[in-house]
Amino acid sequence: MSVEQIDKIDFISTSPNGSVKLTISDHLIWDEENEHVLLLQDKINSYLNFVDSGQIFEEYPNSKNKNIAIGLIMKFEPNEYALNFLQKCKSIIKELNIEFNWKTLK
Repeated sequence: MSVEQIDKIDFISTSPNGSVKLTISDHLIWDEENEHVLLLQDKINSYLNFVDSGQIFEEYPNSKNKNIAIGLIMKFEPNEYALNFLQKCKSIIKELNIEFNWKTLK
Protein backbone atom coordinates (compact mmCIF):
# COMPACT_ATOMS: atom_id res chain seq x y z
CA MET A 1 0.00 0.00 0.00
CA SER A 2 1.11 3.57 -0.48
CA VAL A 3 0.10 7.20 -0.59
CA GLU A 4 -1.22 6.61 -4.12
CA GLN A 5 -3.93 4.24 -2.87
CA ILE A 6 -6.23 6.85 -1.37
CA ASP A 7 -8.96 4.43 -0.29
CA LYS A 8 -6.61 2.13 1.68
CA ILE A 9 -5.07 2.33 5.14
CA ASP A 10 -1.41 1.49 4.56
CA PHE A 11 -0.62 0.25 8.08
CA ILE A 12 -2.42 0.12 11.40
CA SER A 13 -0.69 -0.78 14.65
CA THR A 14 -0.68 -0.23 18.38
CA SER A 15 2.24 1.75 19.74
CA PRO A 16 4.05 0.86 22.99
CA ASN A 17 2.11 3.61 24.80
CA GLY A 18 -1.19 2.00 23.75
CA SER A 19 -2.28 4.46 21.09
CA VAL A 20 -3.49 3.26 17.71
CA LYS A 21 -1.30 4.44 14.86
CA LEU A 22 -2.40 4.72 11.25
CA THR A 23 0.65 5.02 9.02
CA ILE A 24 0.89 6.46 5.52
CA SER A 25 3.72 5.12 3.36
CA ASP A 26 4.98 7.81 0.98
CA HIS A 27 7.64 6.93 -1.60
CA LEU A 28 7.07 9.82 -4.01
CA ILE A 29 9.45 12.65 -4.90
CA TRP A 30 8.18 16.16 -4.09
CA ASP A 31 7.32 18.02 -7.30
CA GLU A 32 7.29 21.71 -8.15
CA GLU A 33 3.66 21.54 -9.28
CA ASN A 34 2.73 20.23 -5.79
CA GLU A 35 0.66 17.38 -7.18
CA HIS A 36 2.27 15.18 -4.53
CA VAL A 37 0.89 17.47 -1.81
CA LEU A 38 -2.61 17.21 -3.29
CA LEU A 39 -2.36 13.42 -3.36
CA LEU A 40 -1.15 13.40 0.24
CA GLN A 41 -3.98 15.74 1.25
CA ASP A 42 -6.51 13.27 -0.20
CA LYS A 43 -4.83 10.40 1.64
CA ILE A 44 -4.86 12.26 4.98
CA ASN A 45 -8.52 13.18 4.48
CA SER A 46 -9.27 9.52 3.81
CA TYR A 47 -7.57 8.56 7.09
CA LEU A 48 -9.51 11.23 8.98
CA ASN A 49 -12.75 9.96 7.46
CA PHE A 50 -11.81 6.40 8.49
CA VAL A 51 -11.61 7.60 12.09
CA ASP A 52 -14.51 10.07 12.04
CA SER A 53 -16.95 7.62 10.44
CA GLY A 54 -16.24 5.00 13.12
CA GLN A 55 -14.99 2.56 10.50
CA ILE A 56 -11.77 2.23 12.50
CA PHE A 57 -13.76 0.72 15.40
CA GLU A 58 -15.48 -1.76 13.11
CA GLU A 59 -12.29 -2.92 11.41
CA TYR A 60 -9.97 -2.59 14.41
CA PRO A 61 -12.10 -3.04 17.57
CA ASN A 62 -9.03 -2.75 19.82
CA SER A 63 -8.88 0.96 18.93
CA LYS A 64 -11.90 1.82 21.09
CA ASN A 65 -11.07 4.18 23.94
CA LYS A 66 -7.49 4.63 22.73
CA ASN A 67 -5.64 7.67 21.43
CA ILE A 68 -5.38 7.80 17.66
CA ALA A 69 -2.27 8.94 15.78
CA ILE A 70 -1.54 9.34 12.09
CA GLY A 71 2.06 8.94 11.02
CA LEU A 72 3.60 9.73 7.66
CA ILE A 73 6.76 7.87 6.65
CA MET A 74 8.43 9.50 3.63
CA LYS A 75 11.26 8.34 1.40
CA PHE A 76 12.24 11.91 0.43
CA GLU A 77 12.65 15.07 2.49
CA PRO A 78 9.70 17.43 1.93
CA ASN A 79 10.28 20.67 0.08
CA GLU A 80 9.36 23.98 1.73
CA TYR A 81 5.80 23.97 0.39
CA ALA A 82 5.21 20.41 1.60
CA LEU A 83 6.72 21.17 5.00
CA ASN A 84 4.35 24.12 5.42
CA PHE A 85 1.47 21.86 4.42
CA LEU A 86 2.49 19.23 7.00
CA GLN A 87 2.75 21.87 9.74
CA LYS A 88 -0.77 23.09 8.93
CA CYS A 89 -2.07 19.53 8.92
CA LYS A 90 -0.56 18.93 12.34
CA SER A 91 -2.38 21.97 13.77
CA ILE A 92 -5.72 21.09 12.22
CA ILE A 93 -5.55 17.40 13.09
CA LYS A 94 -4.56 18.20 16.67
CA GLU A 95 -7.87 20.06 17.03
CA LEU A 96 -9.57 16.73 16.21
CA ASN A 97 -7.74 15.13 19.14
CA ILE A 98 -5.58 13.07 16.79
CA GLU A 99 -1.79 13.19 16.81
CA PHE A 100 -0.04 13.75 13.48
CA ASN A 101 3.68 13.34 12.85
CA TRP A 102 6.05 12.57 10.02
CA LYS A 103 9.59 11.42 9.40
CA THR A 104 11.86 10.78 6.46
CA LEU A 105 13.65 7.46 6.17
CA LYS A 106 17.34 7.79 5.51
